[in-house]
Parts: sequence; structure tokens; C-alpha cells
Amino acid sequence: MTTRHTAPLSDEPPQLERQLSNRHIQLIAIGGAIGTGLFMGSGKTISAAGPSVIFVYMIIGFMLFFVMRAMGELLLSNLHYKSFSDFAADLLGPWAGFFTGWTYWFCWVITGIADVIAIAAYSDVLLPGIPLWIPGVVTVGILLILNLTTVRAFGETEFWFALIKIIAIVALIGVGLFMIFSRFQSDSGTASFTNLWSHGGFFPNEFMGFVAGFQIAVFAFVGIELVGTTAAEAKDPEKNLPKAINSIPIRVLLFYVGALIILMAVIPWTQFSAGSSPFIAMFSLAGLGAAATIINLVVLTSAMSSANSGIYSTSRMVYGLAMEGDAPARFAKLSSRKVPNNALFLSCVLLLSSIVLLYVGEDISKAFEMVTTVAAVCFVFVWSIILASYLAFRRRRPELHEASKFKMPGGIPMVYVVFAFFAFVLWALTTQVDTLIALLVTPIWFIALAVVWYFIGKTPGHLARYRKFKADLATEAEASTARSLAHDEEAGR
Repeated sequence: MTTRHTAPLSDEPPQLERQLSNRHIQLIAIGGAIGTGLFMGSGKTISAAGPSVIFVYMIIGFMLFFVMRAMGELLLSNLHYKSFSDFAADLLGPWAGFFTGWTYWFCWVITGIADVIAIAAYSDVLLPGIPLWIPGVVTVGILLILNLTTVRAFGETEFWFALIKIIAIVALIGVGLFMIFSRFQSDSGTASFTNLWSHGGFFPNEFMGFVAGFQIAVFAFVGIELVGTTAAEAKDPEKNLPKAINSIPIRVLLFYVGALIILMAVIPWTQFSAGSSPFIAMFSLAGLGAAATIINLVVLTSAMSSANSGIYSTSRMVYGLAMEGDAPARFAKLSSRKVPNNALFLSCVLLLSSIVLLYVGEDISKAFEMVTTVAAVCFVFVWSIILASYLAFRRRRPELHEASKFKMPGGIPMVYVVFAFFAFVLWALTTQVDTLIALLVTPIWFIALAVVWYFIGKTPGHLARYRKFKADLATEAEASTARSLAHDEEAGR
């Protein structure tokens, strides 16, 4: 089934196609949950929080699971929704769709810039002395070519990128367990689970050290909602989206908590530092020089995977915004392969700005940290809009909630628990100078959006497109009700 869209271009424009299978959706969801933050940022997280970082990742994963369940219930309540900016526009008003769509686009541009910075850093390790602009340009060029073909090509690329990340983490856990049970000896001491509590306990840096862990760890989860932007191009979304969302807790436990427990059991947490990858450190310690080089390549692949997701999601979000009149109409054009080429070119050009940051900044890790904090704040905004949309859905569409086969656990009370957690995360960002600066800079983006919205939000053309959008949603809702009744009648025979 293809998604119907409103468009300013013609009565029957080309449409995005549902070419992403369950295999693609599952691995895109996993790839989104395993970001560059885990491979590159976990060194700083561990050095700040100590073993309590385990609880940091568990808490964040637990809270974001409810955001994803709310998103799943909303997306499946009307299959005309292309992404969460659509249900935000429908349930909260056109301003919410505008702010959510453009902020999510901005989130992924910033994340993509962070990924290109990470790629440059790891390329310098693998090929010392290489000019930093070369890996940036090559990466963006490769990903542009891959995304210009078909959405299936993106799904296939992301499938293999995610698979490489999974294999790397499973290998780390396997090698680490062998080192622990064989009582591996090194300059760091004996590999043992006792290392988790024998160097100052689980909270060696006390409560504020625990709080500091949230600053970096939140960025590791950006992209967990990526499965929501695939809704318009997923085959059988009513079956595949719930599967992908429900597997989030298992992914968090295995890929984050499991990997970090093994890392800190093999190497005491006191020996990790910001700017270095704990994954590479552990394989190097095991005397697996070649494996350490391979992990470097895996980390490089992980950053490319995240940048690939960024190019995909930003292009689809700009496409959706253009369809609703919130972006220039040229970005709503699809190629003969049903790919938004103009939107893709825009995303790639903006990713190249990362090269400027590499040369302006004194330290790659500092540039990475500043950019990731801005991205984390913007993602918290997007996740909050998803929850606010859920509250509006429960208030305005109680009959759809009752009919839903994929209800959010915990309901309305859980939404307020997650909101309180997000407030805590924003407070945590104020406790360090570097993250506080990034937090204070971020509102400039929202002020700029408000100014643009002031000029375009009430124009006759924009209002007409919004009315058409609402009418199409109503048509899809009626069709969905008819399909449901037909299914119930068939089942009753």
C-alpha cells in the first residue's frame, strides 16, 4: 500500500513507496539505537559516572521505550501519517508539525555533522596525517550515491551497517566474557566482575558524577525514533512497527548495558577517558592488534551508518514539510525512483559544513561534544512533542485509543513521568560549562523558527493545504474503519 500525500505540485504526484521490509525495519531500529555516542562517547560517560553508567543507560532506555510506544500507537491510529510531524500537526495544530518537522531535520543535520567529525577522527587514527576534509567529502559522496537510488537501497545499506555494529558488540561481549572467566591478567589488573564495585563502588563520583553521565549518554540514544520516519515506506506497518518498537528494551540491555558491564569488568572504569573508544581499548588489551584495527573500522562504519540514517531522515522530513507547504515546493519533487533528490542534495551540502568545524576547532572531541549536546536538546524537544501529541490524542480521540491494538503501557500517568525525566536531563546539562554553553545556544534555533512561522503560518495557501491535509486524514480514518469492520465480519464468519 502506498501513502497518499497532499502536494502543491499536481493532483497526482509521485508517492513514496513501501519498500522497507520487516528485516529492514528491524535493523534500522537497531541501528538507530546503537549510535556513534556508544562507540565514541562512552569513554567520557564511564569516566564521569563510573559503574553507575549502567543505571544511566537503563533509565534512559526505559524512559524512551514509552516515547516509542506512544509514537507507535499514534502512527498506527491513522496510516495517512507519514511521520510524527504529521500527527503533531493533526493533534496539536499546524505550528507543531512545522516546529517538529524542522527541528527533527535540524537534529539530524547536527547529528550528521557530529558523525562526519567522528569519521574524520577515526580516519586519522587509521591513516595518520590524512587531511581531515578528505574522509568527510568521501563519506558524504558515498552516502549521497546510495540514497539517490531507491529507498530499498537505503534499507539494504542500513541493514548491513547495523549488522556490522551488532556483530562488533556481540564479539566484544564474547571476548570480554572469555577474559573474565579465564582471569586474564594485564597492566590493568585481573579481569573480573569485581572491578565493577572494587574501585569506589557503583557511585564513585557520588550523585553529581551519576548526573554527568546523562549529559553524554542521551546522545547515544538519538535515532531511536528513526523507525517512526520509516512509517510511510514500511511494508505492513501494522505488523512491523510494533515488532521493532517492542524489541527496544532487549536491545538496550544487550547492546548498551551488556557491553558496558563487560568493558568495566575487563578494564577498571578509572582507566577510561574522554576522546578514546573503550571498545578499541579492550581489544588492544587482549593483544588482538588486528581486532583493535577492525574495531576502528567498525566505529567508522557506525558513524557512517548514523550519517546514512541522518541523510535519509532529513530528506524525508524536508519532503514532508514541502508537501505541506512548510518548505519550498522544489523539495517535494520525487525522482523516477520515488526518491526526494532535491531534499537529499540539501542534506548532503549541509553535512559538509562539518569540515569547517574540524578546522575552526582546536580539538575534535570538543567539537563532537558541543555538537552532540545541541542535538540532544533538540531530540528531547521532538520526543516531548510526541508525548504531548499522545496526550492530545487521548483527550480528543478516545474511541481510537480504545480500538488500538498497540496501546502505550502506563498511559497518561507515564507521560508525566517521562516529562519529569526530560526536565532532569535538561537540568543535568546545566551542571557542566561546556554543555551549558550548548544548551544556551540552542534556543536561537527555536526563535528563528518562530519568526518564520509568524510570516508563513497564516498565509491563505498554507491554511488551504492544512485543510486538505485534515480532509485526507479524515478520508483515511473512514477507510481504516471500513477495513476494520470488514475484517471483523470476515473473522466472525
